[in-house]
Amino acid sequence: MDILLVSTEFAPYIVETHAAEAVTSLAKSLRLLGHEVTVALPRYPAFEAAGILAARRLTPLRLEGGGEVVVFDAQLPSGVQLVLFDAPLLFERPGVYGEEGEDYADNAKRFGFFSDAVAALVRARAELGKTFDVVHLHDYAAGLVAVKLAARPGPTLPTVLTVHDGLLSGQFPLKAKDELGIPDEFCHPQGFRLGTKLCVLKGAVATADRVVTTSPTYAHSLESPERFGALSRVFREAPDVLGILGGVDYSLYNPATDPALVSRFDAEDLSNKGRNKSAVLRELELDLDMSRPLFFAQAVRGGNSALDTLAASLRSLLKNDLQLVVVSDEAHADKLEAAAADYKDAVRVLRQAPERQLRRLWAAADFYLGLERSNPSAQALLRAQRYAAVPVALGVDAAVDAVVDCDPDLETGTGFLFDTVTQRALVGAVARALAAYGSPRFPQLVRRVARQDLGWDRPARRYAQVYRQTLGAHA
Repeated sequence: MDILLVSTEFAPYIVETHAAEAVTSLAKSLRLLGHEVTVALPRYPAFEAAGILAARRLTPLRLEGGGEVVVFDAQLPSGVQLVLFDAPLLFERPGVYGEEGEDYADNAKRFGFFSDAVAALVRARAELGKTFDVVHLHDYAAGLVAVKLAARPGPTLPTVLTVHDGLLSGQFPLKAKDELGIPDEFCHPQGFRLGTKLCVLKGAVATADRVVTTSPTYAHSLESPERFGALSRVFREAPDVLGILGGVDYSLYNPATDPALVSRFDAEDLSNKGRNKSAVLRELELDLDMSRPLFFAQAVRGGNSALDTLAASLRSLLKNDLQLVVVSDEAHADKLEAAAADYKDAVRVLRQAPERQLRRLWAAADFYLGLERSNPSAQALLRAQRYAAVPVALGVDAAVDAVVDCDPDLETGTGFLFDTVTQRALVGAVARALAAYGSPRFPQLVRRVARQDLGWDRPARRYAQVYRQTLGAHA
């Protein structure tokens, strides 16, 4: 198949949400399966800085509403093609959606332009007899493309929309209709209208041929009025929203080849994992007692980790003979450091950690604490398991799909889930993990975690199946 992925993020060049890594990994994996893959993006300065842009400029594309856009193209070593739309006044900025928690005031204009450019690309390819088989849109900023393609005269292309984060819904005042480029016939309660605003994600869900999200459990979470308000009704009424759990890019996250590790290991020989633990204990000047289980927790992008609950639970947790490393965000660092002040041999709070250090911490940890209150993708949980850290996680969203709760005898399962963000629930889950650590079956559990198929091949094959089904239904 000839597949067009549309996104405003693409790792490692422009990353604001977990969608960036997902789009990159999916594109690469689809290419490995033999598909032709093109990714359409705004042109960000980071592409030039990385030296990946070809010097060639394509013929400017004519936009449907008038005007033109200059297109740059590039090919990645994976064979994935990039098509980048040049609009420096709109996209030469530090953020994708905004800065310091505030959306850019001109996002309607920015993403309206971007969706117009993608529609022009699709039209130009069709005129050359090189029509894409399917267009796969990622989150609301790309979701506008669905309506731009549906509004065109003549045959339409199958569209698949992936919702990576339902809270990122793209709500604008009604007067933004023209900047977004939404035709009048779509500005109604069954289309983009949500109360007194236009909701781009709502309209995209209503218009796309197929809607997918990041895990089966998150697909159900999107139907919750408590979490998603009026938008939840859109997902409840959408036909067959499919959840596909993503994976880990094995070319980037592989403890058998990772140069960041002191000693490499794999699922079949975990003996060197302990060397990484001892190296981290020395590096952080923690008590060098290998018999004490090492827990690792990190603040994830978006600031929704329950590190406040961890700080409040610290005294209870440290009644047990364990050690803990926390990579905190600034919002919780002071509270964590204050709570850890009396346990200098057992706890380290780091205010930041580069990617290499995160890899070393995953490789060193016996357990990974997954504390995200909202966890659409479970990316951090999956990566920690790739490095043979047993997860202890809040059982929400994709975490439920990424972790199988262990039975009391440790005969099945890959980790320990708890249901509520409370001190009692967290301490109870850690107690279960500690009991497992003292069991003779614990090494079997670690091997079971490490041997899981967490790569992107299976999710990519599932997406390819969705494309074929959508193509068949569209024919």
